[in-house]
Amino acid sequence: MEKPQKIVVVGAGPVGSLAALYAAQRGHEVEVYELRPDLRDPSTIPLNFTKSINLAISERGINAMRHAGQPGLLDHVMSTTIPMRGRMIHGRSPTGALFEQSQDYDVKGRAIHAIDRAGLNKRLLDILDNMPNVKLFFNHKLTGADYRACKAWFEVADGKASKESRYKEIDISFDFMIGADGAHSAVRYHLMKFTRMNYHQEYIDTLWCEFHLKPVQTDNTADPMAKFRMSPNHLHIWPGKDFMFIAIPSDDGSFTCTLFMPSKDFSDLESNPASVPAFFDSHFPGVTDLIPGDELVESFNTNPHLPLVSVKCKPYHYGSSCIIVGDAAHAMVPFYGQGMNAGMEDVRILFSILDKHSHIDESNDPSSESSSASGPAFQRALALAEYSAVRPPDAHAINDLALQNYVEMRSSVLSKRYRLRKYLEEWMSVYFPRLGWQTKYSRVSFSNEGYLDVINKSDTQGKILVQGFLGLLASPFIVSAAMFCYRYRRSISAMFKAIRQLP
Repeated sequence: MEKPQKIVVVGAGPVGSLAALYAAQRGHEVEVYELRPDLRDPSTIPLNFTKSINLAISERGINAMRHAGQPGLLDHVMSTTIPMRGRMIHGRSPTGALFEQSQDYDVKGRAIHAIDRAGLNKRLLDILDNMPNVKLFFNHKLTGADYRACKAWFEVADGKASKESRYKEIDISFDFMIGADGAHSAVRYHLMKFTRMNYHQEYIDTLWCEFHLKPVQTDNTADPMAKFRMSPNHLHIWPGKDFMFIAIPSDDGSFTCTLFMPSKDFSDLESNPASVPAFFDSHFPGVTDLIPGDELVESFNTNPHLPLVSVKCKPYHYGSSCIIVGDAAHAMVPFYGQGMNAGMEDVRILFSILDKHSHIDESNDPSSESSSASGPAFQRALALAEYSAVRPPDAHAINDLALQNYVEMRSSVLSKRYRLRKYLEEWMSVYFPRLGWQTKYSRVSFSNEGYLDVINKSDTQGKILVQGFLGLLASPFIVSAAMFCYRYRRSISAMFKAIRQLP
């Protein structure tokens, strides 16, 4: 059996907590370090400085929890979610009437699930807190790391520092560090000093601001739907050409809403906040019937207008001592709802590769002390190198898909071309299942296929549909030409014969 190692996880969000759970289930000594105070405390401010509580969890995240070795975890988490079976597109018809148009995500009725991020995080941390081989350290900021010596330094925010002095700093040793500390990862920053990392960061010209749709105040406890102002089983979208407004349900009947818009449009509204309700009436019809104008103005003025960043890098590791996962490795824009799901999938894939290599004995002499001392590190180095080779192509693929889906959500969802392709792919999926056709969204959200494979298969399906469409357009001309040739075959034959006889 592999000797227990000391594994340090930096970042106690859902991905970091899941990584710690995977490590602890394998008998390792685990320490989790988090920059913020205890994330189970409602007063703790998230890193994005908002109180956003809604995320969408789908098959990849669910599957990662399914393999975490905690039988009750998945049941507990899923019992608090709200299934969203599709998008609800809101708009105004040419006659001026408001409309809602439901678009199911999947022809087989599968759904993604709205989940309370804080509740998910609390459940994971509570499990870790009750494990004898896990220690949790909050208010600990990573300030330095030496991945050759396997040492790290943390600043401890214990409230005792004065204006003239810093917080005290501690140093720790470890066998293996997992960085799950977000898009602005300190682990990644220090990792760059030890490995030749290719790194790309891109801010898109879109900011986001959070709004809140309150639940209906009702005494009707018999009908759980009565507290919702609109369907809780949909992701609600008000699309626009350059911007959009979305709403995701919470189990208390409220909706967490988000405005995505170019920075210039935010600047224009910031110069005249009183125009916010009129802007919503013009571009997001029906919203002011759900959220009063004064609340829209208050949220716009109070909540930060935050940027969206996409991060790609490679490799993800150094030797046997460090790996980065989740947003630390591949932060993405939120338009596919795959950020947390991809991060959790990172954890599952990473530990499956670690497990595979932990059973490889590179020594011909099992009793050799030097071999047993270096064995776990050697095997882990092989595993991390493999993970760094196989995971980035999929991570980069979902980064690109997330950016593409922004265009789809804000404009394509209303296009006839988009709806026709979706219908044809779903029709093929139902009536010719052996061909394996699915929509791109279904492959991303309801399967564990590699993201790059999803793109390749979707592109292939698209080419087949285009070729089939062109074939249908050309078929009348082909049939007409064939009939013409048959009818005048003798004349045509004589003409070609005469041509051949020309000198």
